[in-house]
Amino acid sequence: MENAPVYLDHAASTPVRPRVAEAMCECLGPLGAQANPSSAHAEGRRAGAVVLRAREAVARLVGATPSSILFTSGATESDNLAVLGAARAGRDRGRHVVTSRTEHRAVLDACRQLEREGFEVTWLHPDAGGRIPPELVAGALREDTVLVTIMHANNETGVVNDVAGIAAACRGLGVTLHVDAAQTAGRIPLDVVDLGADLVAFTAHKLGGPKGVGALYVRDRPRPALQPIAFGGGQERGLRPGTLATHQLLGFGLACDIAAAELEQEAERVAGLRERLWEALRPVGHAWRNGGDGPRVPGILNAGFAGVEGESLLLALAGDVLASSGSACSSASAEPSYVLRALGLSDLACQASLRLSLGWSTTAAEVDRAAAAIRRAVARLRSIAPARATERVA
Repeated sequence: MENAPVYLDHAASTPVRPRVAEAMCECLGPLGAQANPSSAHAEGRRAGAVVLRAREAVARLVGATPSSILFTSGATESDNLAVLGAARAGRDRGRHVVTSRTEHRAVLDACRQLEREGFEVTWLHPDAGGRIPPELVAGALREDTVLVTIMHANNETGVVNDVAGIAAACRGLGVTLHVDAAQTAGRIPLDVVDLGADLVAFTAHKLGGPKGVGALYVRDRPRPALQPIAFGGGQERGLRPGTLATHQLLGFGLACDIAAAELEQEAERVAGLRERLWEALRPVGHAWRNGGDGPRVPGILNAGFAGVEGESLLLALAGDVLASSGSACSSASAEPSYVLRALGLSDLACQASLRLSLGWSTTAAEVDRAAAAIRRAVARLRSIAPARATERVA
């Protein structure tokens, strides 16, 4: 709709592709695949065939074999299964885990649970650009390290880590590597074999698919030791029990196929729109980008505006732009972004920052409209801010 607010929160959740929604509705209709895909009768086998096609599509997107793809309810469950399952499976060899301060909460909270279970966790701090260098990981590895968990791209700043370099360091000591790739699968080229990780988590709703379904890549050879964290059935090789949601998997697979077909052109288009947005915002003055130079996903712009409180800016933009002041999983908290804090930003600078994230549905006209609205809102909020507020961000 022409007067609807511009949606710039794709990093939290991307709108479902129309073709995906249509296919899912057909699957739920009277002629769709309604049976349990684990059932042996004809309708069960038909539903099972839908699941198989989805598994193949997901595998193609990330350069995996279908047998290495485990379906879950999303990246959070995939992260939990990987972190808790791998650490617990390796506890006889050691109880040391390495992660970073800028991981998604699904990883951070899982690692804190491991600490409660007697594991020791090394919490790495990123460099000034927000990345975790391979040499930092290598320096943290010990003989009793059983797991390293580092995200591919940060969900707040969009910066991309050198996972292949981290994987090489882990491989030398036989340490299992888990990677959260929720922000990169379907957005930039991702080949799990080239990446070198043992476990890779991603989800459908970041790439135009439905919420409530995701996947965990589990390397075939050598296959990492992994314990289930839920029980009650033999589905997904006994690692993730429960009846598979055929319609959601159909949507996931189709979204992966669309993302794969459009990947190169969409990455270039969205990155161009991101830069167009930043160039349109710079004239407000006293503005900066969070996350240093270097590789980043195309659609995330994390920008700060001195003299403005991010939550106030979001409220001022409510009818014009839909964005966030940080990760959606932390939006209920009034605390400054822990990711930006880890980059060394002051609380004032953290609170003055917005995450503006673009995706497949974003147009150039929307970017221009959003930029104009943000400039107006920043100017209005600065006009009522205390004197010299734009100088107090250090």
